[in-house]
Amino acid sequence: MLALSLGASGVAAVISFAGVLTSSKPISGQTAVIVGSRAPGRPWLDLSWQVFAIVTALVPVALVGHFLARSGETMRTIGFDLRDRFRDLWRGTAIAAVIGGAGLLFYIGAHATGANLTVDPSQLPDYWWRIPILILVSAQNAVLEEVIVLGYLNHRLDQLGWSVRRATVTSSLVRGSYHLYQGLGGFAGNVIMGVIFTYLYRRWGRVMPLVVAHTLIDTGALIGATYLLGKVSWLPS
Repeated sequence: MLALSLGASGVAAVISFAGVLTSSKPISGQTAVIVGSRAPGRPWLDLSWQVFAIVTALVPVALVGHFLARSGETMRTIGFDLRDRFRDLWRGTAIAAVIGGAGLLFYIGAHATGANLTVDPSQLPDYWWRIPILILVSAQNAVLEEVIVLGYLNHRLDQLGWSVRRATVTSSLVRGSYHLYQGLGGFAGNVIMGVIFTYLYRRWGRVMPLVVAHTLIDTGALIGATYLLGKVSWLPS
C-alpha cells in the first residue's frame, strides 16, 4: 500500500531533498511549490489535469477499503465515517486552530535558520476554479494521509503485535518523509504532527477528526498564502 502511495512519495521527497542539498543555492533560497499549474495559459486543460490528479490520488484510499473488507472490517474500523460528524467537526476545528498556528510559527523559524525551503503553497492562475481546487486538494491530502498513514498503518501494525510506541514512531517518520522536499523543517514539523495525531487517533479511535483538522490546516495555508505571499513581510517569499 505504501509503495503505491505515500511511501513512494517519501522516497521521491528524499531524492528531491538530495537535489536541494547538492545545489549551489542555500536551502532557504530554493522554493518548494505545493500546487502548481499543469497547463499554463490553458485554463480548461489545467482544470482537467487538476481534477484528474485529485481523483487518482485517492485511489489508494479505495484500496484501503478493499483490504479492510477482505479481513471482515470496514472503514468504520479506523473511524472514517460520518456517524459522529458533529463531534468530529468541532474536535477537528480545535486541533486545526492549535496546530495550524504552531505550524506556521515553526515554518517561519525553520526558514529563518536556513533549514527549510521557501514554500510557495499555490502557483495556480487566477481563474474562477482556483479556490475550489485548493479546497479539494486540501481535502484530498487530508483523506489520503490520515486514512493510510494514520488509521490503516497503525491498525495493521497493531494487528502485527507492534508496541504503541514503535507504531507511533513509524507512522510519524513516514509522515515526515514525504514532506522532506520542503526541507528539514517540513520533515521535523510533520513528525511532531504525526506523534500528536497518532495520540489523538488512539485516544478517540477515529481518523475523521484528524481528517477535518488536516483539511482546515491545508485550506488555510493554501488560500492564505495565495493572497498573502509577497504582500506581508513576515511570510517568507
